[in-house]
Amino acid sequence: MKRIITGGLLAVALLCPGAMADDAAWAPETFTLDNGMEVVVVPDHRAPVVTHMVWYKVGAVDEDEGKSGLAHLFEHVMFKETENLGPEEFTTIVQRNGGQLNAFTSWDYTAYFERVAKPQLGKMMELEAERMVNLKINDDPEGPFISERDVVKEERRQRIENNPGAILQEQVLSMLWKGHPYEITVIGEMDEVAALTPEDGMAFYEKYYSPENAILVVAGDVGADEVRMLAEETYGKIAPTGTVDGTRKWAPVPLLTENALIVHADPKVRQPSWSRYYSGLSQSRQRRESYALDVGLSVLGGGMTSRLYQALVEDEQVAIDVNTYAWTTLHDEGPAIISASPVDGVSLDDLDTAVMAEVRKVLAEGFTDAEVERARNSLAAEAIYGRDSQSSMANLFGSTLALGGTVDDILNYPDEIRSITTDEALAAVRNVFGEDRHYIEAELVPAEGGV
Repeated sequence: MKRIITGGLLAVALLCPGAMADDAAWAPETFTLDNGMEVVVVPDHRAPVVTHMVWYKVGAVDEDEGKSGLAHLFEHVMFKETENLGPEEFTTIVQRNGGQLNAFTSWDYTAYFERVAKPQLGKMMELEAERMVNLKINDDPEGPFISERDVVKEERRQRIENNPGAILQEQVLSMLWKGHPYEITVIGEMDEVAALTPEDGMAFYEKYYSPENAILVVAGDVGADEVRMLAEETYGKIAPTGTVDGTRKWAPVPLLTENALIVHADPKVRQPSWSRYYSGLSQSRQRRESYALDVGLSVLGGGMTSRLYQALVEDEQVAIDVNTYAWTTLHDEGPAIISASPVDGVSLDDLDTAVMAEVRKVLAEGFTDAEVERARNSLAAEAIYGRDSQSSMANLFGSTLALGGTVDDILNYPDEIRSITTDEALAAVRNVFGEDRHYIEAELVPAEGGV
């Protein structure tokens, strides 16, 4: 899966921390084109640079049964060839203009971005509009779909099948999300990816790649009027296909109904690790409760000052690290996780006993108001300082709207997170890690012949 390239205004952010902390300095503006394409403009006038993103409201969750990996494979194909752009010409044009580009696929959405000097914004819109309607897909064995299918197969070998930790996590998440559309990893199952056809790709393209199913986010040295004019001249000329009905395969994730243990042994493993995965929460479905969970997990195991780190790493010295965190930013419920790695001479069974004894102790004693205040202020500050990153804000607005959230959800987050009470944070963690909650225990261990 491709990764976002970040960067750009870091030096400015370091020189001017909090330069965008005032909402008025970066207040986003939104509008919708006549063809249904949503547009968000996030002003950032500190440098003549823009981040241009197109988010499609389609991801792995929307794939048909037996077609896993199609959304991610299609992301690759989008970089290849169109009716008016030759092979790899899209990438070449962006790079020759001094820009950066990439894309990424999630269970919930697919996003494409370019980061360029301001004068190149119109050209980026032309390029993205071109591949929204004129992508080439054919049966040629050397053509873009089949060649990229082979690339994705190799990517799966490298990223999953040659990575013991990734193999274990894939097994755990498949069990956690059993029967849910999230069950199969975004990159897909090898045999299903190998069986994907150009016809599958064209059907996917024609159904989901349409302006009414897309969100345009432009962050940078621009205003809404300028973006509207350019967007209408490019994207606005594209007629909606009408093939997207707005329904997604999202569904609440059932709680685990029994405990399970998954052990993965591999010669490449040097440092054993232990984790417990519990059914968690989602900001899209349980917004305030998930905020409370994030605050509580920060207190419990969110860093070197957390309760678990101080007890297990600093005091008892049974672990070299310990963490608690949750995947709360998926549309449907992701896992809440406790993880740790033992010091030499401590078995995973003993580590399990020590960690869970400390978790039970902390949850019985409760959190202090000072701990919760520190955690929620840290989360709020992280969000506010995140406004200093143009690319981070473009990602935040795009992902939030693609999940069905609103601009106000983003604007209100610092105040909402700071309003979480000690009782709410404790209740959220007690609920998720409660004695009545089932879990999947995951152990990654060295195998004979390890290096």
